[in-house]
Amino acid sequence: MTAITLAAAAAERAHNVRQRADRPSQRRCDERAGSRATVRAALSGVEVREAGDGGTLEFLGHASVYEQAYEMWDMFGPYTEIVTEGSGTESLARADLDVPLVLGHDQLRRMARTTTGTLLLAEDDTGLSVRAPALDPSDHDVAYIAPKLRAGLIDEMSFAFRIESGQWSPDYTEYRINRYDIHRGDVAIVGYGANPYTGASMRQPAAAPANSRARALLEIALAR
Repeated sequence: MTAITLAAAAAERAHNVRQRADRPSQRRCDERAGSRATVRAALSGVEVREAGDGGTLEFLGHASVYEQAYEMWDMFGPYTEIVTEGSGTESLARADLDVPLVLGHDQLRRMARTTTGTLLLAEDDTGLSVRAPALDPSDHDVAYIAPKLRAGLIDEMSFAFRIESGQWSPDYTEYRINRYDIHRGDVAIVGYGANPYTGASMRQPAAAPANSRARALLEIALAR
């Protein structure tokens, strides 16, 4: 039971936010001031498959599922957030799109990157899909994370982006992200992530079923 109700937070927000297009201020996952913008939820387990000949691994995931509500907090209290279907279309269409797949948002622990063709990002019927088709199992970071995913010790994802446009509902209880920019952000495998309803898996490309999915979460890093 939270000390601040959704209705009370919405009333304060309506009184203090200048216009409905303003982004959430001090966006975070819970009531604690300074907490990160993360939300937890559980889905299915992560699958890891390796070839006996030491072949490459494929990573599949969804960094965001569109049109699904989840709870967040801002400086006034709790609210519901939704990522709009197609909100990443413009950013993903950039010819110079630069997004790495990393561990824990550490920019030195890159395993794939859009600029090298080793990371593919796209919008599908679910949301923002992430695919790294040929991770090298001899890479230190791939070798580190693969057994942890297999064991279920780490089973979440997150990604960083900027909100370019969005809007509060008339009663200020819900914020909808209408357009985001992921250029020079990242998609990350993390201990804990944020947006519910996402999915991820790692597999050996020739052997794993095409429809395998797993648990992952989203972390949204907002532009200040």
